[in-house]
Amino acid sequence: MPEAPKTTQKPTDYNLELKNKKILQFIEDLTSNADEVQNNVLEEILSSNAHVEYLKKHGLDGRTDRESFKNTMPVITYEDIQPYVERIANGDTSAILCSKPISEFLTSSGTSGGERKLMPTIEEELGRRSLLYSLLMPVMSQFVPGLDKGKGMYFLFIKSEAKTPGGLVARPVLTSYYKSNHFKDRPYDPYTNYTSPNETILCPDSYQSMYSQMLCGLCQHKEVLRVGAVFASGFIRAIKFLEKHWRLLCNDIRTGTIDSKITDPSVREAVMNILKADPKLADFVEAECSKDSWQGIITRLWPNTKYVDVIVTGTMSQYIPTLDYYSNGLPLVCTMYASSECYFGVNLNPLCKPSEVSYTLVPTMAYFEFLPIQRNNGVSNSISVPKTLNEKEQQELVDLVDVKLGQEYELVVTTYSGLFRYRVGDVLRVAGFKNKAPQFNFICRKNVVLSIDSDKTDEVELQHAVKNAVNHLLPFDATLAEYTSFADTTTIPGHYVLYWELSLNGNTPIHPSVFEDCCLTIEESLNSVYRQGRVCDKSIGPLEIKIVEPGTFDKLMDYAISLGASINQYKTPRCVKFAPIVELLNSRVISCYFSPKCPKWFPGHKQWSNTN
Repeated sequence: MPEAPKTTQKPTDYNLELKNKKILQFIEDLTSNADEVQNNVLEEILSSNAHVEYLKKHGLDGRTDRESFKNTMPVITYEDIQPYVERIANGDTSAILCSKPISEFLTSSGTSGGERKLMPTIEEELGRRSLLYSLLMPVMSQFVPGLDKGKGMYFLFIKSEAKTPGGLVARPVLTSYYKSNHFKDRPYDPYTNYTSPNETILCPDSYQSMYSQMLCGLCQHKEVLRVGAVFASGFIRAIKFLEKHWRLLCNDIRTGTIDSKITDPSVREAVMNILKADPKLADFVEAECSKDSWQGIITRLWPNTKYVDVIVTGTMSQYIPTLDYYSNGLPLVCTMYASSECYFGVNLNPLCKPSEVSYTLVPTMAYFEFLPIQRNNGVSNSISVPKTLNEKEQQELVDLVDVKLGQEYELVVTTYSGLFRYRVGDVLRVAGFKNKAPQFNFICRKNVVLSIDSDKTDEVELQHAVKNAVNHLLPFDATLAEYTSFADTTTIPGHYVLYWELSLNGNTPIHPSVFEDCCLTIEESLNSVYRQGRVCDKSIGPLEIKIVEPGTFDKLMDYAISLGASINQYKTPRCVKFAPIVELLNSRVISCYFSPKCPKWFPGHKQWSNTN
């Protein structure tokens, strides 16, 4: 298998041009031999895990060839392995899913039964993630030269973590990476030279972390060549934070002192190594931030910025107009594709339009298979995929090099850390090929109808939440005739909007507090990822219910039919995003109500609450 180039520790030994050349050749070798690499990966995974309980139970009997693997092992979802995961979480250290010790659980943004999914991982996976990160900037440097001559201003954050009853840490994949030595003690690399000191990124208090990272970014504004965050939503939150707090930040820059709300000693010390009293810079920031318009604020405050590095594929595409406004149309770059289950691939054409982003899967990351998808023609945002596969559908899975141009697939992975033929839930479309390795557009997360940040709410969950809420209307002899939903990102943070059409049979007026209770009940009924976004991360705003005039959903049906929908097959979409439909709904709103407070949330799973 092609071997990844080694990194060096010393700036004096550093030959950037040679390193970039080696990494680009490594990508060339991997993609040219994609099938051979994939075969080796599968053999390696199956031979090292030959005696684990899960493989023995399904009768693989130590075989490592593809044919035996495909004929023996079922294609699974999280629910299939949940009992095994729970045993590991409760302290069983035997070789259940993986021969190597499970080092921690990575919490997925997808949920099962309203709780985050727990993805087992092993120590060596950090090396694979680091390898993928090391590919990004050599690719980028082909398109934007000179990025080693300045810094990246990235807003990176850790999230809360929990301990399982068996003592393993459960946390998001990025929190795991930022807290690892691979990130904290990373070798010298001009491409990982950030304006944010590690201490500011690793600060658990989200306000202190954001404030100190923004302050450091402003102090080094001339050195910044690229800006970003993981998701588009996170970067926009940073700009909104600046809009709210620029006066305090200017005061710190003017006086060379840090605001008293920043109490973390390690953060204060790290920032003081960068912060110097600079009245001229404070005047400059103040002049720009006090202008009426914030259009182009990124290029005004950080004039040497060449691009914005954020994920704008999938549901994040809803933030593109806002990013264009703040950045004066700088290129929006999506560099990589990853999840809690596995890091997948890189964008080899990073300056393409957001709508054309495609990711080349790196064949050393895992063994990849693809389940062909047939689209349902409807008005829903999501693509429905069957939860369980029959024998014929299991046989339809194809290997990485056998996918067809233009076809859509659900991604299925077999990882080094104990997932075997696991359905990730992402729907991808084949956009082209790099040598023999396919390149994919990310289409959507299957069955997801609403998403603001890293939350993912599906139609079944939304229906359940609405059903719980309408119980508040029973004393008033009122029922819910129809409803739909919308992810409103015109507010920062964005929030869920539900449009309700009521049938009022009684004469008692419904007090606004009743609808507020409905809002809160829906939020309490949604998954833990949504509730964490509301309570802890503040990445999602209060849920809103808009009551619409009687007959609104008839108008919605008429409109859909005028666009060509079949009257026989039409059903009310449970989520809308097509602008004319949203406008139609908003034009018929009678009243609006917001959730009066945050729903309940705590780190970890409900079933651990007695053991933490």
